[in-house]
Amino acid sequence: MKRRLALVVLPLLLAVAGCTSGPTDDKPAPRPAAAERPSPFRDCATLSTAPTAGSPNSGTATPASPGSGTTTPDPSGPTAPAVGGEALPELTLSCFTGGAPVELREVAGPAVVNVWASWCPPCRKELPAFQRLSERAAGQLQVVGVNSRDSPSGAQSIGEDFGVRFPILVDQGEALQRELKRNAIPLTLFVDADGRVRHIDASGALDDAKLAKLVRQHLGLVVPA
Repeated sequence: MKRRLALVVLPLLLAVAGCTSGPTDDKPAPRPAAAERPSPFRDCATLSTAPTAGSPNSGTATPASPGSGTTTPDPSGPTAPAVGGEALPELTLSCFTGGAPVELREVAGPAVVNVWASWCPPCRKELPAFQRLSERAAGQLQVVGVNSRDSPSGAQSIGEDFGVRFPILVDQGEALQRELKRNAIPLTLFVDADGRVRHIDASGALDDAKLAKLVRQHLGLVVPA
């Protein structure tokens, strides 16, 4: 009885708190010939270019009123803001679509950086909300994914199934998590226009409302729901 109860409770805990383990043998088999299909993700060529509100694809996100970005949650909780607004770690990551490697510190803010993997249930749950954020806030902020300790076929299948189109960096060695001293995903960084990390969220799967609130709170932008 105890063993059966543990098998039921463990997946629920992972879904709420995040994922710390890697892929397992019971995950769905990757689709054949994934490498031969075109990548669903955008390339990373424009990541070093700051968002421009007047761009053809600009959305309707607007700057928040003065003071709107000053509210902070309880520092003892899992969503405590990054102390002092440190710069992004000095890492070089490859782009899922190929091309030149990307220096993480050169990603132009404002930006929302989401660390995820296809084998992580809460990651899969929240990815569509990040795609919608990338569409609604286009021209105001960048949404960037960091695929962690995953297979290319698994990541590509998620992009195809969930319609994820924003640029994806690849971090097979969990270098970003080590630099941030975080061992669970999903993990989301809110980066201001100066390239400073204003908040790190590790509270579990985020939805549209939570994302919009965090963007307003820490980046001073109002994103429509």
